[in-house]
Amino acid sequence: MDLDLSPYFQKYEKLVATADEVFDRVKKAHADCVKCGERCADCCFALFDLTLIEALYIHHRFNEKFKGSAKVKLLEKANRADRQNYKIKRKAFKKLQAGENEGEILGELAFERVRCPLLSEKDLCDLYDYRPLTCRFYGIPTAIGGAGHTCGKSEFKEGEQYPTVNLDTIHNQLQQISAELLRDIKSKNIKLADLLVPLSSAMVMDFDEVFLGIADPPEEKAPPKRRSRKKR
Repeated sequence: MDLDLSPYFQKYEKLVATADEVFDRVKKAHADCVKCGERCADCCFALFDLTLIEALYIHHRFNEKFKGSAKVKLLEKANRADRQNYKIKRKAFKKLQAGENEGEILGELAFERVRCPLLSEKDLCDLYDYRPLTCRFYGIPTAIGGAGHTCGKSEFKEGEQYPTVNLDTIHNQLQQISAELLRDIKSKNIKLADLLVPLSSAMVMDFDEVFLGIADPPEEKAPPKRRSRKKR
């Protein structure tokens, strides 16, 4: 892909810098509550999705860092994780179609565990410097759709007031960057701004010009017609 995505990656990296500042500020103010540390991989099993800009960024950094057999092994892990994610989401979708309560389904999804393909055997992140925003906020109080969340290993107490990151606001900012990118490249598929994919999918997907809606898929050539033999 020849597109220069650096202007949009820079906007994303500004959000990353802000996220790190917020995490450090909360950790400093509530050091007794934040239990994050090296080899603490609780967040590396959480089920979450990436918007288009973050998926593109992770895809770019992954391909930039890994080559050869190391890359092949990680892609194999990503494919396995992707199949797990699909089965879990498919099951949840069937429950929703069957009329089960959406809130209860989402609650069940929060307890699902899928090992991140970037989590090494030593319980360290293979792409730590470029990890997603969700990973960067894990360990401090967050809120999605008005519901609060904290890491199960933290010491934040229920009912007390703490600085809380509104992940809906973060998601909207990511969608905005994605929409700007699609607008600027004149994509035919502006709905990609609403794209949500697991990190494992971001690793294996092909984000080419056809996917981004700026090129048409190649036409399939019709098989050559067989000539009928003339009877003598």
